Amino acid sequence: MTHTDTRSVLIAGAGPVGLTAAVELSRRGVDCRLVDRLPARLPYAKAVGIMPRTLEIWDRMGLIRTALEAAVPMLGQLVYVNGVEQPRMDMPLPAEVPYGFAALPQYETERILEEHLARFGARIERGTELVSFTQDATGVTSLLTTASGAQEEVRSAFLVGCDGAHSAVRKGLGLTFEGGAFPEEYMLADVQVDWDMPRGYGVRAMHRDADGVVDDVLVFIPLPGPGRYRVSMLVAPELSVRGGQDGAAADGIAHGLDTGRGPELADIQKVLDRLSPQPTLASALRWSSVFRISHRIVDRYGQGRVFVAGDAAHIHPPTGAQGMNTGIQDAYNLAWKLALAVGGAAHPQLTASYDAERRPVGEEVVGRTVRHATQGGVQADPADAAVMTMREAQLLVGYRGSPIVGPVAGVAPQGPQAGDRAPDCEGLSGAVSTYPLRLHDLLRDRDGHVLLLYADQAGAVGSVELAATARALSGGRVETCVLLADGAPDGSAGPLPVYRDARGEFGRIYRPQGPTLFAVRPDGYLGARSSPPTSAALAAYLAETFGEVPATALEDQ
Repeated sequence: MTHTDTRSVLIAGAGPVGLTAAVELSRRGVDCRLVDRLPARLPYAKAVGIMPRTLEIWDRMGLIRTALEAAVPMLGQLVYVNGVEQPRMDMPLPAEVPYGFAALPQYETERILEEHLARFGARIERGTELVSFTQDATGVTSLLTTASGAQEEVRSAFLVGCDGAHSAVRKGLGLTFEGGAFPEEYMLADVQVDWDMPRGYGVRAMHRDADGVVDDVLVFIPLPGPGRYRVSMLVAPELSVRGGQDGAAADGIAHGLDTGRGPELADIQKVLDRLSPQPTLASALRWSSVFRISHRIVDRYGQGRVFVAGDAAHIHPPTGAQGMNTGIQDAYNLAWKLALAVGGAAHPQLTASYDAERRPVGEEVVGRTVRHATQGGVQADPADAAVMTMREAQLLVGYRGSPIVGPVAGVAPQGPQAGDRAPDCEGLSGAVSTYPLRLHDLLRDRDGHVLLLYADQAGAVGSVELAATARALSGGRVETCVLLADGAPDGSAGPLPVYRDARGEFGRIYRPQGPTLFAVRPDGYLGARSSPPTSAALAAYLAETFGEVPATALEDQ
């Protein structure tokens, strides 16, 4: 057995979730190691839906252009019941949301993330499997089996399990994974069809029996390429992989792709002949599989220095394409916290906030997708259409009540509050730029917290002092920008960057009430909001992330 040098973070599993964690840690200068038991990337279009929130994340990560060029738009869904077209389900979003819905095969998502990771000098160690681990007060000791068959012992400060539904990390922590399995099995395939249905729309065709129960279903999700779709349908009886405990794997969890014989074109065509809203011929089969669905969630997202994310923490029906996107948000939430912890700049309980913030999200997603899967899809959601679209886009995910989110300070706010996603807005102007900027343009390429100080007619008085306080309390890890209301005097912002809300969009969306402080976390959420801004409110908030600092640090400012 060989022994390696200490690593800051070991990540098990190099799917979209593990890759996201590795990119976010690497671009913050954290030495991480990413291992995956598979010898190569799988060529499956398993997860294909890309939510607007994920595209926002990719924008901040620096890979949005590559992703947009590879993806295709998802404009909505066409629904047919017993051959009769139902009202079209479009998915409009507010004008301030910068990206719409998209579709991208999982193997392309992984390629883009892996190539981006390489820019930071990191790579996937293929054919390397986590066997076991132990943790103590100062770190985690993991046993790996490498591609050569040799065993290797690795010491790391933290371990993150992104190793899927049969996670070795979850089992090693002894986490429960409560839930159940759906009796239905589905066939998945990546095919080309020759119909003339509107491009950019998913298609859901269902058959209801005399009692109104759905007894047959066919779903098309567009993929890049002429006429290409990922299709899913109920399994043909001769292809069923059920056996034992509802076809469960050795660990009792029936979920994911089966490695046995997949459906052939003839099997797919039979279902198309039965349910397709237009006569069409399937061809150019790239891959196919039988797919089984469970719905489960862990009792906690981590313990001590070890965490789980993505399918290792929650599995659920693919309805609404929530799974991979939720896992990416898990990793995005966790990575910035681990980066601060590794650098010795975090409150001792900062990493514990990962469970407090993300497990309620996982519980909601599992419950909602199970509901949609059993009640006819997302279009059966009783919520207002606009609310439903924003929720499916994952733009309503929030962390109000989190232990690291500041309480309301001053007047009860309207607009986004502490714990909410920081929405984008248009129409900001700078002293030099001659084109309108978006708020997310200001946040891009900033890896830490950003303090936005909004000033109305009172000008930017006090901004320099608040910025100095933020720097002192964070060890220089908080940047500050001043936003002036249109018509407000320039005031005195010293060396701070100043932008103007030239079109009033920031004021319309954020609803500041006089001078207001907005603290934006590294994951694009508001950590605090204070009106009027005070050093005391800012200090109280930052202490929950960075811990208390000696009073002398403030005196030196």
